[in-house]
Amino acid sequence: MAPKSKDASTEEKIKEAARIVFTQKGYSATRTRDIAEEAGINLALLNYYFRSKEKLFELVMAEKVAKLFGVIAPIVNNDKTSLEEKVALIVEAYIEMLSQNPGLPLFVLSEIRNNPEHFGNRMQAGKLLTDSYLVKQLKEKKPDIHPLHFIVNVLSMSIFPFIAKPVFESAGVMTSEQLDNFAEERKTLIVQWFKAMINS
Repeated sequence: MAPKSKDASTEEKIKEAARIVFTQKGYSATRTRDIAEEAGINLALLNYYFRSKEKLFELVMAEKVAKLFGVIAPIVNNDKTSLEEKVALIVEAYIEMLSQNPGLPLFVLSEIRNNPEHFGNRMQAGKLLTDSYLVKQLKEKKPDIHPLHFIVNVLSMSIFPFIAKPVFESAGVMTSEQLDNFAEERKTLIVQWFKAMINS
């Protein structure tokens, strides 16, 4: 008897369910049964496609990390753009990407806390934060200030509104549409604030 073939649409349905459940609950609190229920399939079928929660998590995590840090690597290593141009591109790319994937920041923050070494190795944090052309430019511009101060400020200002979005909405601070406009406005404001920091 020929082995049963795996259906691509079912596999993608499981992966999408895993993205949702892992984002909501984190790795430790997620059960394979939760993912199966989210996907609308039975547990045996999920286990046929993915033998363990760990393997499924690795796959989802790899996609999310690639999406998050794949945005920044080409920008920070470009030796043709100025500091201000790099920051504008980083902010634009991050806000666009996070607008399309609002659950991503909390998922990544959870993994940074729970698996820092694994996460750091996967995204090659050392190269991005110490050897990039962006870091070289920051050191030349402000040799007396560690470049991570500027990097952390820009990324925090870009990402935090998406982390805080559920709080803003539930507290009645802003509607979802207002928050979308708020994020759009920050594309310009963050670049202005960076220029003020770097030129002070």
